[in-house]
Amino acid sequence: MTQPLLVDSHCHIDLLDYDKIGGNANTAINTARENGVGHLLCVSINLEHYPDVLDLANRFDNVFASVGVHPNEQEGKEPSIDELVKLADDKNVIAIGESGLDYYRCEGDIEWQRDRFRNHIQASKGSGKPLIIHSRQAKEDTLTIMKEEGADEIGGVMHCFTEDWNMARQALDLNFYISFSGIVTFKSATELKEVAKKAPLDRILVETDSPYLAPVPYRGKSNQPAWVKHVAEYIAELRETSFDEIAQATTQNFFALFNSAKKNK
Repeated sequence: MTQPLLVDSHCHIDLLDYDKIGGNANTAINTARENGVGHLLCVSINLEHYPDVLDLANRFDNVFASVGVHPNEQEGKEPSIDELVKLADDKNVIAIGESGLDYYRCEGDIEWQRDRFRNHIQASKGSGKPLIIHSRQAKEDTLTIMKEEGADEIGGVMHCFTEDWNMARQALDLNFYISFSGIVTFKSATELKEVAKKAPLDRILVETDSPYLAPVPYRGKSNQPAWVKHVAEYIAELRETSFDEIAQATTQNFFALFNSAKKNK
């Protein structure tokens, strides 16, 4: 078997439906490895499930963890900046997040979402670990808060990017990477395809966001980390380059951004 080249830079292994994909976490991780996926970042969405995320990173030598609270999470514990920094002080935790703004599902007064985002940025700076940003229908506020809170001082990744080149360019200027999910393979994602063509090769990542957003040819099914190769293959097509070039670049980019990952695994 050839040396794995890819990294699934954003997945939720703890949320996979194992009845649909067969087996358990070990099966999913082994299937990913068989498909050339060498490492995975399992991302936290709340503190209630964070122990499960950390447990996966502790049990598997090719899995990393993050700690944070997703902008759609309205119930559960709201961590302080200090609490996030303390939780991030683990060798297998390489990022803060996912955090950010999501105006698609939330209505009414959502100042709490902006406050949470600001706290996560400060925790990222305090811990020295990059930030994983989720932004949906909140482009202007996301960029404004990133600038106001000095997110460029620590950097991070715009996960599952779905916006246009204008936002991508501004995020790049703020020291952030752009991560592409299975959405880039969807026929309707015309603006996103342009971003995938234009973004600097040394600033892109690939992800599944599994169990969500399965890429073509598996759209509509329960996603899994092994399928990140389809995202990489599609980006290679868009950029008229080889799969190996995209795989090698995105893997190098992952370890350049999450430099603590290379030291601790």
